Amino acid sequence: MCGIAGWVDPARNLRDHGPLLERMTATIHRRGPDAQGVWTGEHAAFGHRRLAVIDLEHGGQPMTATAGGREYVLTFSGEIYNYRALREELAQRGHSFRTASDTEVLLRSYLEWGTACVARLEGMFAFAVWDPRHGRLLLGRDRLGIKPLYYARAGTGIVFGSEPKVLLASGQVAPEVDAAGLREVLDMVKTPGAAVFRGMRELPPGHYLTLDSSGTTEHRYWALEATEHTDSLPDTVGRVRDLLEQVVGDQLVSDVPRCTLLSGGLDSSAITAIAAAALRPETLRTFAVDFASAAESFAQDAVRRSPDFPHARALAEHLGTDHHEVLLDGDRLLDPDVRTAVLTATDLPPAYWGDMWPSLLLLFDEVKRHSTVALSGEGADELFGGYQWFFNPAAVDGDTFPWLTSGSSRYFGGLKLFDRGFLDGLHLAEARRQSYLDAVAVVPVLDGEAPEEARMRRVGHLNLTRFLQTLLDRKDRMSMGVGLEVRVPFCDHRLVEYVFNIPWRLKSFDGREKSVLRESVRDLLPASILDRKKNPYPAIQDGGYESGLRKMLLDVVHEPSSPVLPLLDRAKVDAQLQRDSTAVSLPYSRGSMEMCLWLNAWLERYGVALAL
Repeated sequence: MCGIAGWVDPARNLRDHGPLLERMTATIHRRGPDAQGVWTGEHAAFGHRRLAVIDLEHGGQPMTATAGGREYVLTFSGEIYNYRALREELAQRGHSFRTASDTEVLLRSYLEWGTACVARLEGMFAFAVWDPRHGRLLLGRDRLGIKPLYYARAGTGIVFGSEPKVLLASGQVAPEVDAAGLREVLDMVKTPGAAVFRGMRELPPGHYLTLDSSGTTEHRYWALEATEHTDSLPDTVGRVRDLLEQVVGDQLVSDVPRCTLLSGGLDSSAITAIAAAALRPETLRTFAVDFASAAESFAQDAVRRSPDFPHARALAEHLGTDHHEVLLDGDRLLDPDVRTAVLTATDLPPAYWGDMWPSLLLLFDEVKRHSTVALSGEGADELFGGYQWFFNPAAVDGDTFPWLTSGSSRYFGGLKLFDRGFLDGLHLAEARRQSYLDAVAVVPVLDGEAPEEARMRRVGHLNLTRFLQTLLDRKDRMSMGVGLEVRVPFCDHRLVEYVFNIPWRLKSFDGREKSVLRESVRDLLPASILDRKKNPYPAIQDGGYESGLRKMLLDVVHEPSSPVLPLLDRAKVDAQLQRDSTAVSLPYSRGSMEMCLWLNAWLERYGVALAL
């Protein structure tokens, strides 16, 4: 997996910048705990932290290759799943290899095809290549944005890295945030390219960037397209199954122990069942997480109908996996060291589902003790139509993002304790409206498509391009915060391209969520899993956790220097603090406290200057 860092400036000699690159690279040491490397040249300086997954003895980075008497350099994070096929093709074209790594295949791919190499890659990746012949930097990012990549202007060049902290450590970017950046923090919409900190940008998914004598330019090399779907329902189901088996098989390639994250829901169970079959006779490891409060007194809510453990355990027994259960409690989620680890892994305040970030970190920390690579079911809901808003007419026909319409937005309402004047000054409603119009403007159109199908295509596209990114960011930061590589088969672009174009009448042929996915794995899973209603990731149901949040908020209020105080409505905060401290609330009802606490910690720890 790894983490990358770098600085390129055609007008500056960077040979003596090794110590700076070491400092920049050290900020992401958790992404790559196995090795560190730095390379400096006249106009480029690269850093790398390695998590060894393929060709453990070789494949160190930054990696160099000589061609035409010049030294080309690569720093790369991620996995190229089709590297073996590319290696064979490159060998036929005369390239020789020193390692068995996908890293060298990527570097050789650039030497053969230049910037066009990006479109040949299948996988999750963020990388940089320095080309001394053309005086060119190439930055590339995978199609769905699974792996992060940030950059900012620095003189006549740019600095870049896997996380914002790399750029902040360069000294070329200050921790300043304006209204646009704060809106990105506070709203549940991911704007492609936005990076919160002023002057910083995230390379959008499906894009590559070039820096050369003509300037800095972003190029789009991939986007979802609308194509006519001509397969029958049985053929569609069969094609989905074939793609899943191909994708999971590709993503099981590893020279280190693998596992799956198993909730007992349809998505993770499908991935687990296919992986278990592909690995036989090897026994697959599986991991499930839940809270002690769920085991003792689970309470149903609007979206969580049953605890995960019994279903995950039943599926593990059905498949014969080596199953592990991770049980958490409120004290661990409130642990200051855990919350600090979450914050320093994200560089941003976790905007929503505040308890899920530390619980994911703790889960991944336990998984890392046994495996280095994990497969996850992330992306299936966005792709196959698993959320309730796919079936909510107000969301489908609404004039904003489906998850922010009536009946859905309560899950993302974390602003109730903030001062109304402060919120009005951010112009959140106007910005959200423009963001929605921008998102809708790029939804592909299929000529002659029925209006209801066009509406569902729009809902699917919005979920894949504006919602899924928030979940991928969370999964990347929490997993890499403990040096664990999490792969997401449902986000493979080959599967995404096909399923995106399945008409809604087929996707929901039996009136249920994820109908095609369920049918495609019907022979692999027991009825108890196939018929289980969708459950989101577990949320803690513990009055003690709520009491802990309230105590933390009280400490913030009593500290006059707390940076979040000027942004809050004190009367609303006081009313929140006076609530029954023993009550067990639903996750979305305590979101305002979570938002205030995370925002205060972020402003304080990062010394953020608000330019409002």
